[in-house]
Amino acid sequence: MRRPLSLQARLSISLGLLLTLLWIAAASVTALLLRGEINQVFDSALQETAERLLPLAVHDIVDREDDGVTQRLGALRQRDEYFTYVVRDPTGHILLQSHLADPNIFPPYDGPGFRQTEGFRIYNDDALKGSVRISVAEPMSHRATVFWEVILALGLPLLLVIPIALVAIMLAVRASLAPLRRFRARLSVRGGRDLSPVPLVDLPTEIAPVAATLNGVLARLKAAFEAERSFASHAAHELRTPLAGAIAQAQRLRGETNDPAAATRAADIEATLKRLTRLSERLMQLARAEGGRLRVDTPSDLRMAARIVAQDAGRAAAPDRLAVALPDAPVVSDLDPDAFGILLRNLIDNALRHGAEGGLINVVLTPPGLLTVANDGPVVPPEILSRLTTRFERGDAGNEGSGLGLAIVAAISERLGSPLMLRSPRTGSDQGFEVEIALPLDSGSSEAR
Repeated sequence: MRRPLSLQARLSISLGLLLTLLWIAAASVTALLLRGEINQVFDSALQETAERLLPLAVHDIVDREDDGVTQRLGALRQRDEYFTYVVRDPTGHILLQSHLADPNIFPPYDGPGFRQTEGFRIYNDDALKGSVRISVAEPMSHRATVFWEVILALGLPLLLVIPIALVAIMLAVRASLAPLRRFRARLSVRGGRDLSPVPLVDLPTEIAPVAATLNGVLARLKAAFEAERSFASHAAHELRTPLAGAIAQAQRLRGETNDPAAATRAADIEATLKRLTRLSERLMQLARAEGGRLRVDTPSDLRMAARIVAQDAGRAAAPDRLAVALPDAPVVSDLDPDAFGILLRNLIDNALRHGAEGGLINVVLTPPGLLTVANDGPVVPPEILSRLTTRFERGDAGNEGSGLGLAIVAAISERLGSPLMLRSPRTGSDQGFEVEIALPLDSGSSEAR
């Protein structure tokens, strides 16, 4: 498929072609006018030559002793003779001629004025009541040579000027479209979650309405996303109290009944309600990840938040399954500690839920801010690995997970502009799963280190 031309290329080509066509048209008109002027000048010179030579020829012929003798004038030096002439009597007998004159090119005298033959321009004049007649001829090739010499003298500079003008047009168009390129750059560097209006700075009046319309679309999209996140967050929040009450009722039912079948059903209800509670918590976390503030004004050491999350996760699962490696130096970042806690807790929960039963889970935070969570287990196929950050996508269809853990991590990573890497098998092994994310560091602290 043919790639469409850019606006800059279209303007440059159209203006360049238009300018070239105008120059060609102007040069053509100039050439026609120049040809007319050259013919006028040479006709005037031809006539003036005849009028100057005729009195001299009359004086020479009248003072002759021998009548009817043809006299050929000699040349003082060798040179090109563009004007040749003959002086004849009424019978056509040549009385006087220039040294290079060819009598055959002169047609019979038919009165004063200009004549045009196949290759010559001729001017006729007479004196003494027509008894002395002069014809001056100029070859048309001489006029053509002079004309093309003048055209080349005028046209050759244009061959240099036209490319320079085309380059100047391209540069001018490029400079004129600089605000549009800056507008495009401001759009291209945005993440998928940044729907704030794009500044309309120095945009041309033809493009500004399009940009304003785009900002309107972004505003409507932002409002729609905000409504979706708000609904999910509020719905999850409103479900927490009735779910907690329902769980308490199920637990009470289990404690009060003596019927084993009823107790089993109550346990199933309690497990289902707890899964629904975890799902509501994940929905609130996803809403926070997609719409909440992830950066804070006061940077903090991420090691403290990592310890708290690891200890909390260790109490919920087997404490000896977590191997946490934190650096000795502070890892100072402007990432919101709550957002970091949500991110790390989801990674650990994902490893606990999907990793090998009883397998070790490694949590590593390095001084450059690289967070890695890895677990043992079967290798995840590439086609599934590429979909794990999609909402409600589970690596194991039979697992009871919500399918939102890695989606929440991916949302936080995208909003931070930090790369998120999923690997299976884990680094240095032929099995397992590993997640790696580069956390933003505070610039002041990183320079200090």
